[in-house]
Amino acid sequence: MPCLLYGTAWKKDKTADLVTSAVKYGFRGIDTACQPKHYNEAGVGEAIQRLSREGISRQDLYIQTKFTPLNGQDPLDIPYHSRAPLSEQVAQSFEVSKKNLGLSYVDGLILHSPLESIERSIIAWKAMEHIYNQGGTKQIGISNCYDLEMLKQLYEAALIKPTIVQNRFYQNTGYDSELRKWCQKQKITYQSFWTLTANPQLLSSDIVQKAAQTYRKTAAQILFRVLIDMGIVPLTGTCSEKHMKEDLEIFNLELPITVRDGFID
Repeated sequence: MPCLLYGTAWKKDKTADLVTSAVKYGFRGIDTACQPKHYNEAGVGEAIQRLSREGISRQDLYIQTKFTPLNGQDPLDIPYHSRAPLSEQVAQSFEVSKKNLGLSYVDGLILHSPLESIERSIIAWKAMEHIYNQGGTKQIGISNCYDLEMLKQLYEAALIKPTIVQNRFYQNTGYDSELRKWCQKQKITYQSFWTLTANPQLLSSDIVQKAAQTYRKTAAQILFRVLIDMGIVPLTGTCSEKHMKEDLEIFNLELPITVRDGFID
């Protein structure tokens, strides 16, 4: 998994062009979902085909998608049979994802959110484990999971343990401090989304602003670099080619440990 992922939510008919540009600039990790309400997964597939014709192969890319439960779908555009058993919904959604993406497997399959009970979440997880065992995905994970006790329950029930937790990264949840510490102990990769949008106070903080001036970088570059140094994998969904290039420039930046110490627990 690359240290920085390109997120594809809310890009609609611009998805293929933006993903193509992002990969050409240097992104190698793409996040999407089988959720037509917010994602154009087929647009990601179109970009993958374009890039393949230009010499960037499937093996060069990390692709992750999600199974989105019914409560996260547009009732008028559900990509699986809404009355099918939950395990079958997961299987149908994954088949749609493979068709959309033009792939026989993905690198990561994520449960887009916990279901209404731990029991239902475990049913969905078991269906994802089946996909894993069939070679459909290399790893499985969960998103929008802010309850550490629920995550521990899922972890204990799982035969194939989660290796990804993808959450909104913001102050209201204390930046998932305790959850991230637990994930680190379990060797679970923590991915952050809404990293910039939800954190204007971090971007304008003295420590980030001073570092930006010292190293002649943008506040966003400093924040992304600090988080990566902390072991977090941020998502960026920028539609700006300028920002795409700036985001990737962080890998040429080294920050002293004093910049991140005390920044976020």
